[in-house]
Amino acid sequence: MADKSKHEAGAQFAKLQRAQDAKKAMFEYETEAAALRARTARLKALRLARDAAAPPPEPAAPKRKAKKKGQGGSLSEFLDSQAKEGRNG
Repeated sequence: MADKSKHEAGAQFAKLQRAQDAKKAMFEYETEAAALRARTARLKALRLARDAAAPPPEPAAPKRKAKKKGQGGSLSEFLDSQAKEGRNG
């Protein structure tokens, strides 16, 4: 019976230790989360102040369309032109 009571006491101690570790971990997690929110808010305020002070960027020039190579005719037109030029294929 002494072994059983020692085992129960050890189990109870381990359970209390896990509970204390969990509380400590949650406290650290919440502290880090609060610090992250504070940093994010500070950086957002700095970004908004910077954006308000700077003039808006000019819009980018529209992109030009690439020129097509060739005339875009059909295959039969191409073959006819090749035959007229004396190219037999």
